[in-house]
Amino acid sequence: MRTHVDEIDWARIIERLLYLFPPIIGVGIVGALQDVGPGVPGLQFVLVLLSGFGYTALTVGVLVAILFDARRIRRRPRASGNWTPNPWLNAAVALVSAPVAGVVYLARRHRRFGTPSDRSGWWVVVAVSLATTLFGFVAAAVAIVFTIPGLLAASVGLAGTIAVGSFPVAIHRDAAYICTHTRSWRPNPGLYLGIAFLSLSVPPLQPIVAGYYLVRRHDAVGRP
Repeated sequence: MRTHVDEIDWARIIERLLYLFPPIIGVGIVGALQDVGPGVPGLQFVLVLLSGFGYTALTVGVLVAILFDARRIRRRPRASGNWTPNPWLNAAVALVSAPVAGVVYLARRHRRFGTPSDRSGWWVVVAVSLATTLFGFVAAAVAIVFTIPGLLAASVGLAGTIAVGSFPVAIHRDAAYICTHTRSWRPNPGLYLGIAFLSLSVPPLQPIVAGYYLVRRHDAVGRP
């Protein structure tokens, strides 16, 4: 018997919650760095508090969404290709690391159900994030060579803001479009979301991933 809970698109909720993790973590990092120099009194405490509260709330949200989605899938084994995710095990992993649990769950889910397509324009955001990151690297190098602290902070801040706020969302949504509109290449949106998250911790990885994705996309689509 279907209930109102079963009518909720829990997979889309997991996606949207995961999109919020990088900005929230970024706020915490900014707060932690406030003690490096003078700033607004109390700002460090407020930013760290907001980041901690936000991360906890989103962790609970991802945990609940995975739990209910997995339970619904287990009740329909034929429709899921006999994939029967353990709701409580996945929820436990989400409690330990919600971003990891979320992207792994979405990647596995995509193999059975696919991911709803979005508009085709997200590749532009991926390209802008790539260009901004490359510009940030060049500007940072110039700032270090010529000892320009202001340029270093501005370039790193600009590149980091765009990469953290837009790159994971853009590459995930564009991969969802490509995998449903081409036959020669079927990128897994969940996998690319996970790689995008990893690239935020390893900055040189971001332009490599973005460049590779755009090249593969061009080869598959033939045009932007």
